[in-house]
This record gives sequence, structure tokens and C-alpha cells, in this order.
Amino acid sequence: MLSTLITSKTRLRLLIKFFISQTNKAHLNGLANEFGESTNSIRKELNNLFGAGYLLKSKLNNKIEYKVNENHPLYETMRKVVMKHLGLEDIVDAVLDKIGNVENIILIGDYARGIDSGNIEVILTGKNLDMDYISTLEDKIEKLINRKVTLYLSSKFLYNQTNIILYSNEIERKS
Repeated sequence: MLSTLITSKTRLRLLIKFFISQTNKAHLNGLANEFGESTNSIRKELNNLFGAGYLLKSKLNNKIEYKVNENHPLYETMRKVVMKHLGLEDIVDAVLDKIGNVENIILIGDYARGIDSGNIEVILTGKNLDMDYISTLEDKIEKLINRKVTLYLSSKFLYNQTNIILYSNEIERKS
């Protein structure tokens, strides 16, 4: 979807990296290693995104560190576009429509770190979740979003790994 609109693969990977989680930070050499690309192509796209105001940069130990600019007027819109591109909204909708008693939907693994690896890992927490239905749901979601999806079930989640909460019924109850 986005790859036809944003023709630079490097720019698309950077948008995913920074807009999937506002806590993601990176520097030029780290991004070049992570993406397996030259520092020149990464630098060019970082400068474009910084110039447009999408990224902020700060100097830290002789390295320039980049992070998303949450105050940019298009931040929320870009974040939603990235989430839709990755199929994360579709996962949340499918799980909530079909499973019911879900307390949290938590993204872990590569995507929580902003790496578009093609394997989306999600933890579902709740009571009396239907294991059999969830395994068939994985296949349906994979066909819908064209990415590998692994759903894990848990009665609770220990927040000791990088994660992004995609849905929480506690947030919904407070609103």
C-alpha cells in the first residue's frame, strides 16, 4: 500500500521505525547496520525527514540521535497510516470482533522495535480465550494483511520486553 506512494524503500523503513513507537530512537550507523544499507542513503532520508519536521535530532556522545517529532501537526495521521500499512489495525479489529473477552492486545518482537521483518508477534491477554478459534484467526489475519502473524495467549503480561499496547480495555473503561 504505502510502497506505491512512498517509492524510497529507505524512507518507508525509517517512517515505520520512528512512527510505530514514539520511544524509538536511532543514530545513523545503527540504522545503516539494521537496514543493511549505506550510511549515505540513510543520511539523505534522515535529512529529508528532519527538514520536513517529522524527526527531531539531538547530539549524544558525538553521535546524532534521531526520534519522531510527536508535536508535528501530522504525527497522529502518519502514525495511523503506518499502523494501517502494517495491518495492525486489522489485527485489533479482527481479534475484538471475533474473540470477545480480550483485556489487552500487545505488540512485541521486531515490530515493537520498529523493524518491518514480516513476522508480527502479538500477545493477547484475557480470561477464557478460545485457543482453537485463535489459531484459525491467525491464518485469516495473515491472508488479510499479507504478513506472518503469531498470536500468543496469556492471563497476564510482564512488561520486561519492548512492547506497544495496541488495545487495552482498561483504557476503554476510563474513557
